[in-house]
Amino acid sequence: MRNVTLAIAGESVPGLLALPASGSGPAVIVIQEWWGLVPHIQHVVQRLADEGFVALAVDHYRGVETTEPDEAQKLMMGLNIGQTAEDLSAAAAWLMAQDFVEGPTVGAVGFCMGGGLALLAPTISRDICCTVAFYPAMPWPDYSPEWSHYTGKAAMVHKAKSDESWAGPAIAAYADAITEAGGQVAVLDDYPDSVHAFFNDARPDVFQAANAQLAWERTVAFLRACGD
Repeated sequence: MRNVTLAIAGESVPGLLALPASGSGPAVIVIQEWWGLVPHIQHVVQRLADEGFVALAVDHYRGVETTEPDEAQKLMMGLNIGQTAEDLSAAAAWLMAQDFVEGPTVGAVGFCMGGGLALLAPTISRDICCTVAFYPAMPWPDYSPEWSHYTGKAAMVHKAKSDESWAGPAIAAYADAITEAGGQVAVLDDYPDSVHAFFNDARPDVFQAANAQLAWERTVAFLRACGD
């Protein structure tokens, strides 16, 4: 992995890039949880590179990270959705301009806060053709994706059973909107006794190895199919 800097709306924005052993591959944007661009997300970037993808994570918090839930919530709620959309659009454009990226489009994958942003991603860039959202959170008042931009695009959502009471209705509504727009969406909820953040192996209190492995295999297969 290596650090990169992207020019976004007149600002120099840090990011993290990992290339596969071959030196090139299809591109995927990795979108952080509410903690920031922490080691767990960095590990996901590397894991995708190990699977043959060019993986890029933009630091949406501009160098800030935390391990405290109260601080993480403040950071998430303080996120400027318009600015973050610019981050994702610029990341996709940057990737498409690199000679080590194969294929005509970019994928995305995000977790929790990043899952909500991953669902947004295909609506703000023509280059982002597919996206994977792990237990997405969409708490922002100004979160209003133009679902009509999903025409010909695809999404996969990994649901946690513990989230059903608060996130389930929104996910169902968004899935309907994506389908109505001519997109494809798979909402996967067959993860036994799953809890929020079950994929995060840096948090033993929530990590569920079997559910995480199944979700990872599905994610990689989906992203590969999207890049074909």
